[in-house]
Amino acid sequence: MNKTKRKIFETSMKLFAEKGYDATSIEEITATVGVAKGTLYYHFSSKEEIFQFLVEEGVKLLTNSITIKTAKLTNSLDKIKAIVLIELKVLVKYESFMTIILSEIWGTGARSKMCRDYVFSYIQMIQEIVEEGMKKNEIIEADANVIASRNFWFCLF
Repeated sequence: MNKTKRKIFETSMKLFAEKGYDATSIEEITATVGVAKGTLYYHFSSKEEIFQFLVEEGVKLLTNSITIKTAKLTNSLDKIKAIVLIELKVLVKYESFMTIILSEIWGTGARSKMCRDYVFSYIQMIQEIVEEGMKKNEIIEADANVIASRNFWFCLF
């Protein structure tokens, strides 16, 4: 990601987290970044595209970190511990990203659906680790989805 695109990305994330998507305008983003609208539109075709890119990049960062960290671990409980630590690090370092996801997840529009889909996909990844642990008798038998969901929400609240 080049310097201008990164600046647009970081500024948009901060503004979306502070003010919300709807209250943030393209004009405000360009003014805060210090670029012309044409420059912004060179990198992103719309505010919606900025939002989608922001969410995709944030989720990619989180899932890639987890995949790398858990790849060498064989015990499911160790994997869950690693996931919790990564979630906490991401929460602290990228608080704005988590604020955006949580503020958008509850609506009925396309952005909300996209955020929910990413969260559910992420929880599914954790659920698969929980199910693996149950098969290996490392985790007691229970509803794997509830455990995975609880793990995700616990780190946020």
